[in-house]
Formats: sequence, C-alpha cells, structure tokens
Amino acid sequence: MARLQREDFDIGAEIRSLASRHKSAGGVVSFLGTVRDFSRGKDVVKLDFEAYPAMAEKELDRLEQDAQKKFDILGCLVIHRTGEIGINENIVLIVAAGAHRGPAFDACRWMIEELKIRVPIWKKEFTADGSHWVEEHP
Repeated sequence: MARLQREDFDIGAEIRSLASRHKSAGGVVSFLGTVRDFSRGKDVVKLDFEAYPAMAEKELDRLEQDAQKKFDILGCLVIHRTGEIGINENIVLIVAAGAHRGPAFDACRWMIEELKIRVPIWKKEFTADGSHWVEEHP
C-alpha cells in the first residue's frame, strides 16, 4: 500500500518486506529519489514538499494498481515524503517485484514518471537566493 509520510523510511526494510510477500519474485527493482545539492545553476539548501494528503494518497494507490495491471509484476510499493528534506536525504522510494527483472524494471521507471505527472505533490527549492516552486518535472 502506497504511503505519504513526513518521516524517513528504511530502504532495506521496505524492499525486504515487499520481497517477502512475493515468494515467486525473481527480480525486485527499486528507485530511490534523493535531494541533490544543485539545480538550475544554483546550490540547493533543502527542498520542501507539500501535498493534498487525501488526494495524493488515493492517486499513489491508483498508481500502484495501474502498474500491477500494466506490467507483469507481482507487487509494488510507493512511498513519498512531505515536509522539509535536506541534502542527500530520501524523498521517494519505488519498489517493484516481478517473476522476472524486465517487467520489474519497466514498472519501476513507469511509476516514477507517472508519479511526477499524476500525483498532487508540490516541490519548493530553497537556495541561498531564496526559494521558488518547481513547476516542471525533469
């Protein structure tokens, strides 16, 4: 089940948990998004993520369901943090478990791309010059 949360997550524990629920998994693929220190030619100090929780959580659940229908995977997980997040800290974790690695890789990439389009989560970048909302999704 997808989660939206303020606190950090344990990457290894989350991957192990998903893998243990799917004994037929031959491939478990993960994507970890972290805060980088540089963007658009400026040093980044931190990021702040805001969301409309009820809507975001519903769309994250739908994203997981859609991935399981679209790809031949056994299960998946999406966790996205909100609030202020510092450099090198975790933002988002996406995990896909499949009988084979190919569908798990495909599902993982598709989920992060779709998340950026579909899920109502907004990112604010803080630099030495101030802050601004990031509108486009790289």
